[in-house]
Amino acid sequence: MTDRPQRIHGTDGEALVVLDDVWKDYHMGETVVQAMVGVDLHVGRGAFCAIMGPSGSGKSTMLNLLGCLDRPTAGTYTLDGLDVSDLDDDALSDIRLRKLGFVFQSFNLIPQLTVQENIELPLHYQGWDPADSGRRAHELAQMVGLGERLHHRPAELSGGQQQRVAVARSLANDPSLILADEPTGNLDTATGQQIMELFVRLNAEGKTIIMVTHEAHIAAYATSRVHMLDGRIDRVEGDR
Repeated sequence: MTDRPQRIHGTDGEALVVLDDVWKDYHMGETVVQAMVGVDLHVGRGAFCAIMGPSGSGKSTMLNLLGCLDRPTAGTYTLDGLDVSDLDDDALSDIRLRKLGFVFQSFNLIPQLTVQENIELPLHYQGWDPADSGRRAHELAQMVGLGERLHHRPAELSGGQQQRVAVARSLANDPSLILADEPTGNLDTATGQQIMELFVRLNAEGKTIIMVTHEAHIAAYATSRVHMLDGRIDRVEGDR
């Protein structure tokens, strides 16, 4: 196992994500499962990091904690200078809305909504004016190559197009951090490559991305790779 803390550099010296001696326990009856064990990790602003590891290694638990979908049992998580470890559910929801963008393996689009409406959804919850959110959605749809599909619904799109909508939606609130969970898992090889090239472009433009994947060829698109094993960081590869 590696010495701690592990530091992944970004485009400047500032750490966007800081996990400090983070533990996460799950209670299953009388059994306690330690899903994360004293993890220390600093991820710089502008980094592109892949989290890898076998099933049960802790990578999904880490993503849930980073996404403010769960809290650590012990230790602290600081996101963009704010300690979010002990925030209540409403405060965590606000952090997710303002500072985080999510891309999921299953796309998680709302089938009844159009491309534009799916992209606009985070802005609706932030109370944006409809005209402004419409312009933002159009801009993002153009950026991911779907400017002509604004009024289509998810069922009318290919898997790759649906994931592009999900990427555009993740950018709507101009998040500090994009979290991607197996973003190519439901895509064929060529389409997955296109999505990863989109992530590379977003990272080159300054976006911080942390991605969970079990596929080495997908992780290779990231500039750093964190390998998890038994709830700990086993090793870190790449630009540190």
